Amino acid sequence: TRFNLFTSMDVSVTPNSGYSTGDGMKAIAEVAKETLPEGYGYEYSGLTRSEAESSNSTGLIFALCIVFVYLILSAQYESYILPLSVVLSIPFGLAGAFIFTNLFGHSNDIYMQISLIMLIGLLAKNAILIVQFALERRRTGMAIKYSAILGAGARLRPILMTSLTMIFGMLPLMFASGVGANGNISIGVGTVGGMLIGTIALIVIVPALFIVFQYIEEKVMPNRRKEIADSETLSE
Repeated sequence: TRFNLFTSMDVSVTPNSGYSTGDGMKAIAEVAKETLPEGYGYEYSGLTRSEAESSNSTGLIFALCIVFVYLILSAQYESYILPLSVVLSIPFGLAGAFIFTNLFGHSNDIYMQISLIMLIGLLAKNAILIVQFALERRRTGMAIKYSAILGAGARLRPILMTSLTMIFGMLPLMFASGVGANGNISIGVGTVGGMLIGTIALIVIVPALFIVFQYIEEKVMPNRRKEIADSETLSE
C-alpha cells in the first residue's frame, strides 16, 4: 500500500490496560529510533494522527487563550495592569486539574487538554465576578482593601452556585464506564479538580491580586484615584 505517496505497510497498535495513547506513541517513537533502518520512517493515520498534530500545537493554543482573555479584560477595565489579577489567578485552577489527573492515575492526553481550555474560561469568569464588583466599589471612592473584601463577599454565592453546578454536572463523566469511558473520565477528572481547587483558591487569591494591581495602577496613573463620593458608599 501507499501512504503520502510512499510505499508503506499498515501496523495497528493497541496500548495495554493502564496506558494511554500518548504512552503508546512515546513507546513507538523509542522503538522506531532504535530499530528502524536508515531511510525508513513512520506516520500516524486516523484519530492518532489528529492527536499527534494537536499535541504539537497545545502550547500555542494555551498561549492564545491567555492572550485573548487578557486583551478582552484590558478593553473591559480600560487598563493593562488590572487584568493581571484575573490572568494570574487562572494557573491555580489549572494546577488543580493536574493534581486530580495524577491522583486518579490518568495522563495529560488530548481530552485532559480540552478540559484545561474550558477551565480557563470558567475560572476567568469567577475571577471577573470578584474584580468587576471590587472595581465598581473602588471607583466610587471606597478603599482598595475594603473594595476587594466586599467583592469577594458579594460574589461568593454566585461563584459557589456556578462552580458546584459545573462540578456536579461533570461527576457522571468522572465515573463513566463502557465504550469511550477513558476520554470521558479524563475530561471529568480534569474539570472537577480544576473547578474545586480553583474555586477555593480564587476566593482568596483574586482579592489579594486586585489589591496589589489596583494599588500599582493608581501609583502609575494617579488620576484614577478617587475619594469617597457618596454617603451610601461611606456607610458601606
